[in-house]
Amino acid sequence: MRFLHCSDVHITADYFSLPLLKLGWRRWIAMAELSMGGRTKAYARAPETLATIARDAQQQGVDHFILSGDVTAYALEPEFQVARAALGALGEDPGRCTVIPGNHDVFTPGSHRAGRFARYFGHLLESDLPEYRREGAFPFVRLVGSEAAVVGLLSARVPLVPGIAHGHIGAAQLEGLAALVKDPRLSGRAVLVAVHHAPLTHHGRADNFFHGLRDAEALFRVIPGPRYAVLHGHIHHRYHHPATAERPHIFSAGSSTQAGREGYWLIEVKDGQVVGGHKHVPGGERAPARAQA
Repeated sequence: MRFLHCSDVHITADYFSLPLLKLGWRRWIAMAELSMGGRTKAYARAPETLATIARDAQQQGVDHFILSGDVTAYALEPEFQVARAALGALGEDPGRCTVIPGNHDVFTPGSHRAGRFARYFGHLLESDLPEYRREGAFPFVRLVGSEAAVVGLLSARVPLVPGIAHGHIGAAQLEGLAALVKDPRLSGRAVLVAVHHAPLTHHGRADNFFHGLRDAEALFRVIPGPRYAVLHGHIHHRYHHPATAERPHIFSAGSSTQAGREGYWLIEVKDGQVVGGHKHVPGGERAPARAQA
């Protein structure tokens, strides 16, 4: 079985053409990142790149498509609209597609209160075993074929101020996940857990206090070993830390649409275990060997 994992596609509206009052003060600060930080240029072709990745999933016949958050730049309605359109027919089917929110998708309290992410992607948060939900739709699970399950967790929270970008899953979701993985209906299945924030950096260390996943160690205790994988984004580097007896596989998809760094993972499952993955660039080509983690 093969699973396509991408993340941090950051569909970006034309912020400089919009009324400042409509954007709000949080996005005023973010506009410096768009201009001086180069994000406007870096994500100018993000919709086309996301559409190409979705076509790759269809053409390569992957068993499931996973986008682990940061669909948008700063949670504007048009950004969600464009992202949803870029996924095309794939984005209609929760049996084949999972999308979870990242911190950029709940960038303002207003976007969160309005349920903007759920309006466009809420149908992809359905669960085959809804009795294990503990916080809204999370955790949810999809049973994929006879050998795998995809679980979605929520780590993205509305930041107090821009620049505070840490995440946490919370005790309730972790308790639901612990009960879920013991369910006999998951017996013999590899379990791929999608969460936005990174449990480890590309250096194999915990991320900093204001950017990382605060309860990563608690997550590891629930899902240790090669049967499990955590699929995340948030850090714009693409890497893989193989599973150990104490932790699952960790796959970071980086930013899949960032100009010059486009790409995604094809993750392989066999006999109920996660056996590895390969980096690919949009258009179906495998990434050069030197770029492999």
